[in-house]
Amino acid sequence: MKVSSFPIFTLKGVPSEAEVPSHQLMIKSGMIRKLSSGQYSWYPLGFKIVKKIEEVIRQELNNIGCREILMPTVQPAELWQDSDRWDKYGPELLRFKDRNNREFCLGPTFEEVITDLVKNDVSSYKNLPINLFQISSKFRDEIRPRFGVMRAREFIMKDAYSFHESSECLDKTYELYKTAYKRIFERLMLDYTIVDADSGNIGGDVSHEFHIIADIGEDDLLLDKNMNGMNIEIAKVKYSEHDLSKLIKKSGLTHKKGIEVGHIFKLGQKYSKKMGASVTSNKSEVIDMFMGCYGIGVTRIVAAAIEQNYDDKGIIWPSSLSPFNAAIIEIDGNKNKNVRSLAQKLYDIMQSKKIDVILDDRQVTFGNKFKDWELIGVPNIFIIGKKESEEQLITFQRRADNKKEIVNLDDIEKLLEELSI
Repeated sequence: MKVSSFPIFTLKGVPSEAEVPSHQLMIKSGMIRKLSSGQYSWYPLGFKIVKKIEEVIRQELNNIGCREILMPTVQPAELWQDSDRWDKYGPELLRFKDRNNREFCLGPTFEEVITDLVKNDVSSYKNLPINLFQISSKFRDEIRPRFGVMRAREFIMKDAYSFHESSECLDKTYELYKTAYKRIFERLMLDYTIVDADSGNIGGDVSHEFHIIADIGEDDLLLDKNMNGMNIEIAKVKYSEHDLSKLIKKSGLTHKKGIEVGHIFKLGQKYSKKMGASVTSNKSEVIDMFMGCYGIGVTRIVAAAIEQNYDDKGIIWPSSLSPFNAAIIEIDGNKNKNVRSLAQKLYDIMQSKKIDVILDDRQVTFGNKFKDWELIGVPNIFIIGKKESEEQLITFQRRADNKKEIVNLDDIEKLLEELSI
């Protein structure tokens, strides 16, 4: 990839409304641009990161037998009325009518749609269990969108659903998803924790939240020394106390702020019973299916990861999330054939090794290029100027610690192996 065919739009300043580091850095680095309150367009730089997250999710869900589908974002009111959530969900559900005066909503979640889909094709226990997921845009009419994509009205989310003959089967599958989620967040190289949680308006008897630990998190967590614990809603009920400081003292747990990036639920028969999603059991009895649902906020992960990985110069991406694993900066390559030739050689070497690299061939100053890549946060930066080209040398700098070293072109393959990029 070369910058000449991969548009980058960095900014020096940021809008005053960008309160938190992740929001500021996503705008400055050219990942996103605001369309309206709580809605953002994603430029190639940001969308590339979104796709990396999606691919990790796909791989881990496929590994546990969950298959991808796609459902309509616009949902008919009848389904929500069947589940008794049309009036209960609240103003976050954006309702509207079509030209025929039929009521619809923009989907914030898809329990009704998936239940309707499966019940029409599954009638026997022999077809169970079934595990399906989608990665798509959702819309919640937030009263106060804030922190950029952290609490947006429109966002990308992975939602998975499982259907079972028995609660025992649901329990086993629930643990499979919990393990898969652990692998997802570990592969994304994020500092996370799992807490007992309240099921809210999704429903069900048991649920767990996955949180990225960050000072700007909106959720209060009470954790033990092993980072296990519960969210504030569960703690209030468990300890019969609503004051946070008294809760901390009473529980003996440590207070942390978290950004919720995943939530899994045992729904039981809440939706299947109301919507008639039943099967014939192995005892020839008609039973309502047991369900689970499992969500991950894909675009929220991008912002949450930045809150854990930045400094005064910009983002410091872990290799798992960086839009590129390496950036090559050529200094005045348009004026110096030797510089451009050496930069191209290095680029070709990296491409042959399947390294995700970008060559900055823009006609701008070295200072502008270097500041841009520090801001964007690519972990490995390779610099080639006139001096380097004359001696077949490459200046290498790590973004994480800013350490530099000079490497001979003949030794570059050895360095790339050591870096494991």
